[in-house]
Amino acid sequence: MRKIVQFNEAKFKNGVLHLHTEQTEPLIGIKPACQIIADSDRFAFVYLAENEDEYVYLYLEEGIWGELKKAMTENAPVIVNSPDESLELEQFHEELNYLISNIEGNGNYGDEMVKKVEAAFID
Repeated sequence: MRKIVQFNEAKFKNGVLHLHTEQTEPLIGIKPACQIIADSDRFAFVYLAENEDEYVYLYLEEGIWGELKKAMTENAPVIVNSPDESLELEQFHEELNYLISNIEGNGNYGDEMVKKVEAAFID
C-alpha cells in the first residue's frame, strides 16, 4: 500500500517555501523521486518520493497553490516539513511547469481541474 502525506500549510521563510504536515512517520527515510503527477479527483499535484519499499505520495492540494505559484515565480526552493523530518523537493519547478503545460487546455484531466489549474497558474 502506498503512503500519502498531505500538506495543508505553506509559509515562506528566507526565500524558501516550507510546506508543513503533522504526519511524521511517512517522511522518515524518504528521498525525492523527482516526479509530479496530478490527482484530478482531489484537485491536487502529487510529488513522488520513495523509500526502500514504496512510493510516498506528497499531496499538494488546491489550498496551497497560491504559494506554489509564488515559489515558481521566485524560483524558491520547496521543502516539506513534518515535526521530525524535512526534505527538499528536487526538480520541483521543472516538473510542475511541465505538468501545468500538459494540463492547460487538456480535457483529459477533467474540465474542473483544467479550470482550477489555469486560474491558479496561467497568467
